[in-house]
Amino acid sequence: MSIAEVFDMPVSRAPLVPPSPPRAPDNMTAFGRMMAIRESAIGSWGQRAYEEDIVRGRFFGRSSFILNAPDAIRHVLVDNYENYARTPASIRVLRPVLGEGLLISEGRAWKHQRRTLAPAFTPRAVMTLVPHMLTATDATIAKLKAASNGPVDLREAMQRMTLEIAGRTMFSFGMDRHGAALRDFVMEYGAGLAKPHVLDLLLPLGWPSPQDFARARFRKRWTAFVAMLMAERRAAGKNEGAPPRDLFDLMGAARDPETGDAFSDEQLGDQIATMILAGHETTATALFWSLYLLALGPATQEELAAEVQGASVNGALDIERLKFTRAVVDETMRLYPPAFLIARSAAGPDTIAGMPVKKGDIVLVAPWLLHRHEKLWRDPGAFVPSRFMTGTPPDRFAYLPFGVGARVCIGAHFALVEATLALAKMIGAFRVSLIDREPVMPVGVVTTQPDRSPMFAITAR
Repeated sequence: MSIAEVFDMPVSRAPLVPPSPPRAPDNMTAFGRMMAIRESAIGSWGQRAYEEDIVRGRFFGRSSFILNAPDAIRHVLVDNYENYARTPASIRVLRPVLGEGLLISEGRAWKHQRRTLAPAFTPRAVMTLVPHMLTATDATIAKLKAASNGPVDLREAMQRMTLEIAGRTMFSFGMDRHGAALRDFVMEYGAGLAKPHVLDLLLPLGWPSPQDFARARFRKRWTAFVAMLMAERRAAGKNEGAPPRDLFDLMGAARDPETGDAFSDEQLGDQIATMILAGHETTATALFWSLYLLALGPATQEELAAEVQGASVNGALDIERLKFTRAVVDETMRLYPPAFLIARSAAGPDTIAGMPVKKGDIVLVAPWLLHRHEKLWRDPGAFVPSRFMTGTPPDRFAYLPFGVGARVCIGAHFALVEATLALAKMIGAFRVSLIDREPVMPVGVVTTQPDRSPMFAITAR
């Protein structure tokens, strides 16, 4: 369905079904699938992957399993998670930007990092960071009001805003001087080095692929940039005896509760890179898709705006009253999960749903597929925020915007608070509509990105 058709639908013809990319032929060859993955993993899955509990296949000599059955997912990500590590290809793609940070570390190193970081991301700790989120959001709204007479690129605006939030929550300073450089790093890596080459998929991790040499050069520049940010924050100092004012304070003071160890400078740099990149890019993506869906569904947008009007207490938004706004965020992440794929390699033999798994076999849990699976959801392709307001949450192994189990995203609560407040403030301030009616298609490269940035019109409320 085209966007033009969506706009022409009468109000009574709900629910909204946003455009989605065509599905691959189920008989696609391994080489064809690999070429599709390079452009967008979303485009490599056929109809079977949206209908069957488990899709078994072969990929360059190894068995592969796509899991859509909640019990099988629980087995891999919870019950026997230590047998399933990141694939060599995902490590090649992520390590140059994230180092040995929490997202890609394994075993004892991961356990040490998780224990050490956990206190910095409790709901109580996150609430101390909300003023930083609101300051950056209000500044973005002020800039958008000044530019509201012409077309607006809300994707770029959300990227800049979440980058500003990342800078303020991490370092207590804005990203006016460093934001452009940081965005350049992100865009440079995502445009080429984040796309897996065929040799990234075939070579053992210890054998460098041609892309790895370019990634190593990138990492040298990137780590120097992060070290510069850390040095600038340290130069700003901290008031002696004052409570932590940002994530840098919290992470710098963190100690492993079992060993008492703190992070080294190199380890702290990798954690900062992980939090800034993983945090700002995924939240910006979720906010863009939320605004896009609300522009396609004006009635839903007005319902959200009405909730925002009634959610202020003493002039400030009460996040506990933003139930529908949160439902819009949840439904958006169902349709466009920022992390669209969880890929694992079996470290040893196992059995999944009665099927034998050998060492080295590839196991895929794809939130993109799981969230649109025809056995698990009613109207799986439709945008229906009310499905998250029934009082009965979806099966925790059928809805995985932040993963699940021991390796669930440590920043999930932070991201949900940020996205809910930012979306409420944006729609409370503006009525958002699309100027460009051509379909915007999701592309799966690291995150679920739009294939282009459509132009929006915004009108002050």
